[in-house]
Amino acid sequence: MCYGIQFAEQQRNRNTAWSRQMRFDMICEANSIEHRLTKPNHPWTNGQVERLNRTIKDATVKRFHYESHDQLRTHLADFMAAYNFGRRLKTLGGLTPYEYIAKIWTSEPDRFIVNPIHQMPGLNT
Repeated sequence: MCYGIQFAEQQRNRNTAWSRQMRFDMICEANSIEHRLTKPNHPWTNGQVERLNRTIKDATVKRFHYESHDQLRTHLADFMAAYNFGRRLKTLGGLTPYEYIAKIWTSEPDRFIVNPIHQMPGLNT
């Protein structure tokens, strides 16, 4: 789930007088998203992201052969839905990622741009 308002990546010299603004930074800025960078030589700060990337890769491209990008996109969307709405994680106190986001939204709605309840698959009644 991507409801946060920040992204992290390795520190680099960006948006200086000698460089042009990166497209990603321009899109973040246009959508009022704060793009944070991790400290150099601190790889553990990206550990959770790298672990999720590995989980996704293991469940998709390392396990299946796709005839087209559309096939991969469809399988990836299905996997992410199953992960976000069905997989209970110890680090989230036994909640699914969606349940955790919904819980935080009820206690701190100011942190969100959109209501995550509307992201639930199925009818929004």
